[in-house]
Amino acid sequence: MSEQLPAAAARLTAAVDRLADRFRAMPQSRLLGAVPGHPSRAAAVLALARRLADAGRALEGLPALEVPDCGAFAVGDQLAVTGHDLALAAGDGHPDVLAAALADVEATDGATG
Repeated sequence: MSEQLPAAAARLTAAVDRLADRFRAMPQSRLLGAVPGHPSRAAAVLALARRLADAGRALEGLPALEVPDCGAFAVGDQLAVTGHDLALAAGDGHPDVLAAALADVEATDGATG
């Protein structure tokens, strides 16, 4: 990103990028492996991407739109896009939203490790 993000937004994008990179490099057998609460690791990250997208759209005053299921190999990219969009929408005016999103990313990271 070329623009300078506030510290809380930068922490969110850094966490999102780490998790997204892990999923981009993950073999199919791990992507499709079940984790508590989800039929697969990929499904858990898709659910996270959907939550981040909903939060970002809400900050922009837009209705929720479901992030499509584009397959297990796309979830890393979907997570990166939705996480960065949320960080930009939140800026420095919504630290509570950023903190909740960061906690969600970290929880999903732990659950899918």
